[in-house]
Order: sequence, then structure tokens, then C-alpha cells
Amino acid sequence: MAASTTVTVRMSGTLKERLGLLAEKTQRTQSFLAERAISGYVDRELEMMAAVEQGLEDFRNGDVVSHDEAKRQIRETIAKYES
Repeated sequence: MAASTTVTVRMSGTLKERLGLLAEKTQRTQSFLAERAISGYVDRELEMMAAVEQGLEDFRNGDVVSHDEAKRQIRETIAKYES
């Protein structure tokens, strides 16, 4: 198991109550649920930032398609799945 550390988080009373209710219903600790929620958020945000950085790099390298070409590709993809 990885070493853990403590972080203090400020939240509204309502959110704390909801977290407590979820902990009760899932028989998990509030700490466990908070860690899972923060981990998921951080993973998604880092993934999004990497995608934006990749898009900017593609743009700088001229690896782009026109708006009309992008729309055409999207329409083709949708049509494949509508059949």
C-alpha cells in the first residue's frame, strides 16, 4: 500500500453531510470517498491538459484539418453508426 498523507479540505456543510450520507450507504469512510473523488478529478484534468497541449503542438506543426474537413469526417463517423 502506498504511503498516505493528510490534506485539509474546506467544503460546505451541505457537501459534508452528503459525503457522510454516501459514506454511510456505501460503508466506506469519508476519507476513502474523498480520496477517490479527488483522484478521479485530478486524472481527468491532467488528461484534458495533455490533450490541449497535444492539440497546440499539432497546430504549431501545421497538423490540422479545415473546419469543413472536420465536419465531413464527423458526419462520416456518425453515418457509420446510424446504419
